[in-house]
Amino acid sequence: MDKTIRMTVAQAIVKFLDQQYILMDGAENKFVEGFFTIFGHGIAVGLGEALDSDPGSLRVMQGRNEQGMCHAAIAFAKQSNRKRIIACTSSIGPGAANMLPACATATVNNIPLLVFPADSFASRRPDPVLQQLEQPSSLALTTNDAFRPLCRYWDRITRPEMIMTALIQAMRVLTDPADTGACAISLCQDVEGEAYDFPEYFFRKRVHRITRPVAAEEELTDIAEAISASKRPILIVGGGVKYSEAGETVENFCREFGIPFGETQAGKSACRSSDENCLGGIGVTGTLSANRIAAEADCVIAVGSRLSDFTTASKWLFGRRDIRIVTINNSRFHACKMDAVKAVGDAKRTLLSLSERLRERGYHSSYTTEIREAKEEWSREMERLSEIHYTGSDFEPMIRERDPRTIPEFLEKTGGQITQTAAIAALRKCMPEDGIVITAGGSLPSCMQRMWTTDKRGAYHAEYGYSCMGYEVAATLGVKMAEPDCEVYCVVGDGSFQMLHSEIMTIQQEKRKVNILIFDNCGFGCINNLEMTRGIGSLATEFRYSGGRKPDGELILVDYKKIGEGYGLKSYCCRTIPELTAALEDAKKESGSCLFDLKVLPKTMTDGYEAWWDTGLAEVSEKESVRKAYRELSRCREEARKY
Repeated sequence: MDKTIRMTVAQAIVKFLDQQYILMDGAENKFVEGFFTIFGHGIAVGLGEALDSDPGSLRVMQGRNEQGMCHAAIAFAKQSNRKRIIACTSSIGPGAANMLPACATATVNNIPLLVFPADSFASRRPDPVLQQLEQPSSLALTTNDAFRPLCRYWDRITRPEMIMTALIQAMRVLTDPADTGACAISLCQDVEGEAYDFPEYFFRKRVHRITRPVAAEEELTDIAEAISASKRPILIVGGGVKYSEAGETVENFCREFGIPFGETQAGKSACRSSDENCLGGIGVTGTLSANRIAAEADCVIAVGSRLSDFTTASKWLFGRRDIRIVTINNSRFHACKMDAVKAVGDAKRTLLSLSERLRERGYHSSYTTEIREAKEEWSREMERLSEIHYTGSDFEPMIRERDPRTIPEFLEKTGGQITQTAAIAALRKCMPEDGIVITAGGSLPSCMQRMWTTDKRGAYHAEYGYSCMGYEVAATLGVKMAEPDCEVYCVVGDGSFQMLHSEIMTIQQEKRKVNILIFDNCGFGCINNLEMTRGIGSLATEFRYSGGRKPDGELILVDYKKIGEGYGLKSYCCRTIPELTAALEDAKKESGSCLFDLKVLPKTMTDGYEAWWDTGLAEVSEKESVRKAYRELSRCREEARKY
């Protein structure tokens, strides 16, 4: 008979996870770093006991908000190129529900996230237990059923032996480059502590091999023919390039065949910004150089991209009827988008095989000086953006649609004269060349995708697949854990910081040095812009006191420097670029975390650059401004591809 080990379900989970490894390109590393946990009654005496008694080599870290700790785990996995993860566990009910936004974030971005939410009792003996959701339609329905549509894999453990197949299936998904995302294994409270005679072989070391499948010969021929027929192709660098570690391969491919490339938020920093063919961000938040070249392209080669609306400018940017869309993706689902000529396979291997076919055909694009000229034009625009500063009462920001009270009132109340674009330029100039920057929701990803440059691969960390506000501060911890020797900076809007910054306490607890730059402009700037450019008034997007029916009173001030000091961070308040520069230089001397309270003039973010974004604007309105915006919307919809 097989040898067995008698242990609880929770103990089996810990022992199993401690034996998981990843093998890619001949390099092996441990897959599970440890656990983030917020103990409640549903998890503390089950999985908590297992982690207390024998955690093996797994670390145990204490989160402050379930969503926040999961964001930290996502960032850790993302910055580790999906080769390492941190599991997350929560109690039943509200603790479990708090993890839902993070699970959706992981799934949308194809980042491995393993969560263990506690659940009600399998026996139902003490029902309804504390924090249990009772639905009269079905006693089997619990809060944890909400994880089903948000996860790549979902399971509920109602018997001890079920945990074996559940964990093996979770590992299948977590280590699959094409299908990875969130995996939720719901743990009934009583079953966590139940014992079972587990076979010893279940706990043997498991090595999960990440392979590089190459596309089928027929598909390679198809895409080679499509590209060979083009004169002005453009390549899109998606997140799949980063995870395939194919940045250098893309650079060599584009150099050999004379193809310019633009970057998605997920793909940015897979390639070097200084590369002669790099045009920077593409799409709604893209650069003028990338969007102009894309608008004239006759072939789009999307490598490892989901082709989201921000990348394609709601399919308007590639509206030419004769354009060919070519995709290289390890996910057939993503590869099939936009009627593409597709090749399903690993980005690196597929590009190498494609290069052979294009070389045999003697292919080269028809570009002459266009790529260089586009880059030079954008370089001049970058200089202009970097130097925008407050000039006094005649100052006119780039975003013209605004409440006329806002800028004078902001200046009077805060004394802040920093412009958002100049602040980003100052940060890029001051931080180390190998520093890593993190961004997510709000207007900052728009400016960052356009303005940020780096030659360190993986040094631009953006969550924009789900655009989850509140990601940034927690992600800073995850990135720092993944790359402890690098300086890490997060740029976060005041709205996103207010939503979720509780993991500052975990950053302090783990003794990690990070840098948090809060761009305080008293509001949700990008959404205020969206409202007002679509003919709507400034409604509930600026941080103003309520006037009764809506928040239209005076601006509300927040002293973020004091918040940082309250957590024990070295904190600075910066009202001018020289103050910001001095603070950034001083922070380099600190061994602990630093917070920067930047008083940034509203409406000083970037805008436009010849892209369009489709939004669900009212077709009928009493306001002429809305009707005018809808007419423009309708015109652009006619110009965009239909699918």
